[in-house]
Amino acid sequence: MTESTYTLPPCPECASTYTYEMDPLLVCPECANEWDPSVTAESTESESLAIKDAVGNVLADGDDVTVVKTVKVKGAAQPIKPGTKVRGIRVLDTTDEHNIDCKVEGFGAMTLKSSIVRKA
Repeated sequence: MTESTYTLPPCPECASTYTYEMDPLLVCPECANEWDPSVTAESTESESLAIKDAVGNVLADGDDVTVVKTVKVKGAAQPIKPGTKVRGIRVLDTTDEHNIDCKVEGFGAMTLKSSIVRKA
């Protein structure tokens, strides 16, 4: 008998080499992670890094957006009202939810949450 040359990939969570197959998934016995081997790490990483607006559209640098909720601004007399247009946003790679850098007319430069804007 010959040994099989097919080896399973290591666990993407803990890098354990003791992975095994369980029908369509691969399983790690050390950290109990289950994943689909047909989905590449690059595709899941790019999907998770995409910044989406309130209705699910992917935002990119230079997009124009519209504010969909009232936003109270610290130090300002009035809030930013729904329907306010913001032109030429810049998408930030941050860990908090404030992932849009922009200039709002009448308020100046600020960061906004992507969940309160809609792509125009």
